[in-house]
Amino acid sequence: MEIPYTVKPRPDTGLYNAKLGIWLFLASEVMLFGGLFSAYILLRVSSDLWPHGMVSIPVGTFNTFVLIASSVTVVMSWASLKLGKLSAFKGYMAATIVCALGFLGVKSFEYYAKFTHYDVWFKDEATAKKYFTAAYGEKGEEATRKLFVERFHLHNTKATYDANQIQLTGHLFGNPMFATLKKLTSAKQETIQFTPDAPFGTHDHPKAIEVKLSDVQRLSAYVPAHSTYFAIYFTITALHGLHVLGGAIVLAYFLFTADHWWKKSPEQMANRVEVGGLFWHFVDLVWIFLFPIIYLL
Repeated sequence: MEIPYTVKPRPDTGLYNAKLGIWLFLASEVMLFGGLFSAYILLRVSSDLWPHGMVSIPVGTFNTFVLIASSVTVVMSWASLKLGKLSAFKGYMAATIVCALGFLGVKSFEYYAKFTHYDVWFKDEATAKKYFTAAYGEKGEEATRKLFVERFHLHNTKATYDANQIQLTGHLFGNPMFATLKKLTSAKQETIQFTPDAPFGTHDHPKAIEVKLSDVQRLSAYVPAHSTYFAIYFTITALHGLHVLGGAIVLAYFLFTADHWWKKSPEQMANRVEVGGLFWHFVDLVWIFLFPIIYLL
């Protein structure tokens, strides 16, 4: 028994079944990501301080171009089927999958960097000032002021930066050696080595310092528990990454079963690829919104 309207459009909607189904599915996806974007906006506008410069703009820009390129290749793969060029379809679809894997590879690199980059909060102002001076020398206060101003946006007009604020929070930005992470699992460890970040646009090279764990109030990698910013960052980007992975699996299925479906029903195969392409365009569109709010604003 042949399933109706897999090729020809339905008389009531003007769409074949799969295309109608994907539009309904994408409507639910819009509501899903719309809720997350709304949550992000509410968290952002209600925060006096918001991190800035915590993700790499060049890396995000590169990934944006990768996804845009994949949107072009997936359209070309569908157009190749409509023109009866199966070999061209395979080439364009393979390029789309490579772009998807490349995007996920870059994202995993970003995630790794976040999980190996640490912030340390000291137990009091005097302790923080001691370590700032040890790391930056006489320019300790000036350097930490620059880092604070560059890393945070002041959205509340009542919130102003003061020279003591960075000391009172005891917040030092640092990047430990990877070997240190293994030492952190030892209960007998008493110190950890940090190489603090240099302020953006400067050529300062802060000294590596030994920090006593007894002086640390909190030590956190850039994981979701670190702050509201990283909680929303990982939630949205990870969900988007799962969509990229799911889309890549579907497109790979189209590629590896192309010969079979081409012999059985070329028009139905072209419709399937069109539906997969619509989902892929949605994934790309979500990233177009994600990139500016996470990386640029």
